[in-house]
Amino acid sequence: MPVENSSAGRLAVTFAVTAAEREACYRLRYRVFVEEMGARIPEGHGGLERDRFDPHCHHLMVRDRRSGAVVACTRILTDTQACLTGGFYSAQEFELDAIARLPGRVMEIGRTCVAPEARRGATIAMLWSGLARFMEIHRFGFLIGCASIPVDDGGAAAGKIAARLSRRHLAPEGRRVMPRHPVPRVAGDEEGEEPRLPPLLKAYMRLGAKIGGDPCLDEAFGCADLFILLESRDLQGRYQRHFVERRRPEAAAAGESIAA
Repeated sequence: MPVENSSAGRLAVTFAVTAAEREACYRLRYRVFVEEMGARIPEGHGGLERDRFDPHCHHLMVRDRRSGAVVACTRILTDTQACLTGGFYSAQEFELDAIARLPGRVMEIGRTCVAPEARRGATIAMLWSGLARFMEIHRFGFLIGCASIPVDDGGAAAGKIAARLSRRHLAPEGRRVMPRHPVPRVAGDEEGEEPRLPPLLKAYMRLGAKIGGDPCLDEAFGCADLFILLESRDLQGRYQRHFVERRRPEAAAAGESIAA
């Protein structure tokens, strides 16, 4: 599914097709999640961050056209492919009974990361352009995933962010989820400055996403995860026009062969 966006100049977004392309995504994930964030993964990794879900996922990547380097990636696990893995990855962290009752197709994204040297709005926008077109082409009604917040402070920032987002971005009651390992409450976490939203979480909110409730502690990755739910019809107008409507003919022609 070639989904190049000429307006981004030196960036192009596409799906990893070859083993080498998928490995490039795993290496970027290792660089960000393990080397930078300190995630704990099993030995024998060979500099690759991957798990049992990866063989069943579509891997979307953003490349620098000049160097050929993969500078951002995410993976997509569709509802049909999740049947082969025993469920969505986020079910390991949240009770997803409410999600199973959603009236439409569901796709999950995860392991989203951007190389430090490419952490600009254009890179995240490029990644989202591919995701939005995939949703449109294959008529997914909902996108789910986990957005990470550092817990270097014991979870205070995660608590503040969750409380703030709950005031305006909390999913309707019938679509909320429960964390399997809630982030511990931190004494005095209502005091002090408001923490900044991590860039990827901020991007979710700008797209019209909701949070599913309280965050879950992910000890292996050293972070707190908020469950994210995005309904396709809630995509804000400017993203809908930019990512979907303007490129629908090109995306449909290029992507109808992608299995979902």
